[in-house]
Amino acid sequence: MQKRKLKKRLTPYFLVTPYLLHLITFVSFPVVFSIVLTFHKWNIISPMEYVGFDNFVRLFEDRLFWKAIFNTFVFLVIHIPGQIIVALVLAYFLKQKIFLKGLFRATFFLPVIISGVVVTILWQQLYGFESGIFNRLLTGIGLGKVEWLISENVAMISIAIMATWKNVGLYVILFLIGLQSVPTTFYEAADVEGATSWQKFKHITIPAINPTIFMVTILSTIGGFGLFIEPYIMTSGGPLNSTLSAMLYIYKQAFDYYHMGYSATLGVFFAFIILIVVVIQKYTIESDD
Repeated sequence: MQKRKLKKRLTPYFLVTPYLLHLITFVSFPVVFSIVLTFHKWNIISPMEYVGFDNFVRLFEDRLFWKAIFNTFVFLVIHIPGQIIVALVLAYFLKQKIFLKGLFRATFFLPVIISGVVVTILWQQLYGFESGIFNRLLTGIGLGKVEWLISENVAMISIAIMATWKNVGLYVILFLIGLQSVPTTFYEAADVEGATSWQKFKHITIPAINPTIFMVTILSTIGGFGLFIEPYIMTSGGPLNSTLSAMLYIYKQAFDYYHMGYSATLGVFFAFIILIVVVIQKYTIESDD
């Protein structure tokens, strides 16, 4: 009897053990180790050397890091509004009674499940200056070629367009769920009052899907801050560091230059920036609710 009671008490602990081991090994330990690294100089081969706050001093004096932060915010300014607008328009379109609606939904979502590396290589070919399809189409209608990936002013815009195409399918589904949850009685009452389509969209649809807009904004922001694969493969951060993202710079410091302590410092500081931005977005969107 006592063994049965003991077994009953211990069973929950056995069930949560795999999760706890995963949490400790892949979340807690890396976070703690990263914080410890911020106070050390380490190149993997040599023993760690305690340097105090030298890494933080170097961070604030590192112009290239702040350039990478600026590039990341430029990407977000282009990517997030574009993501929201395109996803909302497509979701509104798919909400209507159209032929082959299921096929369109699957088509829009397909890029989300395709490997980011594959998509990036594909778009790199599309953006080719001499033989890319986009420039072929432009020259075919009498326009000049665009330096999609070799112009400082255009490269980040090109990456943002590609990233929006890659991820928009997920947000289309989220917006579609939000639109379908809006009670039709609201629109029927608005029709009785003689409201226009724009008035119904502004005063009924937008307030009703505000939680969805908040979710899409936060997910797009976090995903945008993680910009890495696209500039790494398409431009390597060029031209002239115009597409060098914060994540790519952190990666280079760690695995190109083996500045592990400094890379950890950049990562911790960058995570703090992300936290601040997300909190600001949260209160901004909720205040407009």
